[in-house]
Amino acid sequence: MMQKNKNFYITTPIYYPSDNLHIGHAYTTVAADCIARFKRMQGYNIFYLTGTDEHGQKIEKAAIDKNMTPQAYIDDIVSNIRKLWDTLLITHTDFIRTTEQRHQEVVQEIFQQVYDQGDIYLSEYEGWYCLPCETFFTERQLVNGKCPDCEREVQLLKEESYFFKMSKYAHRLLDHINEHPDFIQPESRRNEVINFIKSGLDDLCVSRTTFKWGIPVPFNEKHVVYVWFDALINYLTGIGYASDQQLFNKYWPADVHLMAKDILRFHAIIWPIMLMALNLPLPKKVFAHGWIMLEGGKMSKSKGNVIDPRILVEKYGVDAIRYYLVKEMSFGQDGMYSEDMLVNRINSDLANDLGNLISRTAAMIMKYFNGQIPKPLKPGSIDEELKETAEKTFQDATVKLEKLDFSAYLISCTRLISRANKYIDETEPWRLAKDEKQKDRLGTVLYNLIECIRIAIVLMAPTMPLLPERANKQLNIFDNIQELTWQSAGEWGISTPGNQVKKGEILFPRIDFQQMEEKKLADLNEQVNKTHNAAVDQTTNEKEYISIDDFARLDLRVAEIISCEKMEKADKLLILRVKIGEEERTIVSGIAQHYNPEQLIG
Repeated sequence: MMQKNKNFYITTPIYYPSDNLHIGHAYTTVAADCIARFKRMQGYNIFYLTGTDEHGQKIEKAAIDKNMTPQAYIDDIVSNIRKLWDTLLITHTDFIRTTEQRHQEVVQEIFQQVYDQGDIYLSEYEGWYCLPCETFFTERQLVNGKCPDCEREVQLLKEESYFFKMSKYAHRLLDHINEHPDFIQPESRRNEVINFIKSGLDDLCVSRTTFKWGIPVPFNEKHVVYVWFDALINYLTGIGYASDQQLFNKYWPADVHLMAKDILRFHAIIWPIMLMALNLPLPKKVFAHGWIMLEGGKMSKSKGNVIDPRILVEKYGVDAIRYYLVKEMSFGQDGMYSEDMLVNRINSDLANDLGNLISRTAAMIMKYFNGQIPKPLKPGSIDEELKETAEKTFQDATVKLEKLDFSAYLISCTRLISRANKYIDETEPWRLAKDEKQKDRLGTVLYNLIECIRIAIVLMAPTMPLLPERANKQLNIFDNIQELTWQSAGEWGISTPGNQVKKGEILFPRIDFQQMEEKKLADLNEQVNKTHNAAVDQTTNEKEYISIDDFARLDLRVAEIISCEKMEKADKLLILRVKIGEEERTIVSGIAQHYNPEQLIG
């Protein structure tokens, strides 16, 4: 039965607006939105919080470099982040900014309380600081003298600071983790956290004096609150801590804090200990998913390999992008991104399987029953087996989503779609249509297909929110799109016989690989020509050459071609595998009309 009057609180990390967000950030936010929509369909009251973490030395430095105030610098970026979440149909309840007055007041109140009870003290800090991560590390935590998280250079800092007594609560936190096996998920991350705590927790530096862009310490304005101590408190501010007790009591403790694995330590160690110091219940679950990986490794702004999700949505549609992101989220593991993989997923899962199932079923109902959904009569054994598959799919999808096993949830849905397509081949409706005595049997088959489609669409609605309405324009299977319930996917026989089906647009058109690759090459050539022409114009106008010092700064490398083959269905394109030192890369080049693959190897 549907849950009623239940509350559910889910959060993403608040993102650091040092630059516009990329598909890695969308990965987390879409996943959290999928859970929020799922729980709403189950009848829960949902509070879904996301936002931006806007203080810290890195923001201040970036603003100074652009000759802007920090507030003006981040305002433009935050505006773009809000637009991105609108584009991806994110249904957050609140969007919190740590520069808001409501948040500053809560941070200062908490800092004062923890100080007054003796858990924050003044001392001097000397340690290694990673500016990009805004994180302090001890000597033993560094890896080859660099940041253990981002592998960048660190700097030795020494300054007066306030410290939070993390070590005081270490044993209590370990006890909580051991007593609540689901508190940190997946299990591999849980083990990492346990080992980190057992290695010894140092007290945490929670203030800075070498810059000003932060929340002032309430009793000593020479100091600003350390950005992570400030940021984590957003999970309390967003639901009314110290301002709306009724709202806070309704939603705390959080049901799920969802984040990428590189910031798990802050959420699974620092944050729980802060809550213990405040005598507040700990979150029910802290879940750390993997990264989105590209062929060259982890996506990062510093590497210049980020993918803009807005461009992908414009090219392929929001449902397809959300589907790909959720499908790639294997339980806590890293996901992979490449445009080829994305297009393959769209063509195989959405165009060939789901889209084809919908269009074939609609076409047969229009052809054989004048577009009216037929009434099912006595089912056969194959029909019962199909119904059992649908029931099992509902159960599997529910369990997997509850566990945040996103990929397995969608795999369950696609199994039902595949089974329905196979059912068409097994029952051969076109043959049944030739025998008037089989009219009732034909009607039962087509009704069963409608039911499978309805169930699959309901189950996929949290991931693909536009799908129900788009499909319903053709199939007319939902009376009210806005009130779809999750439980309805666990019931068979809800579709109304007699409802009118009509021909509609292709929901997921197939994408032509050859055209896509040729367009990529054309766009690349256009960009190269623009760059070349701009350089020529610059040289012509200024009549200057670059200096030998400028030339010395160029990074020129020689790569060895270690394999080469022609791309299928593309006359001009070769796929080259090249080796640059120890690194290997794949390059698509439009030179097939000039070179044979065997000429290039070596």
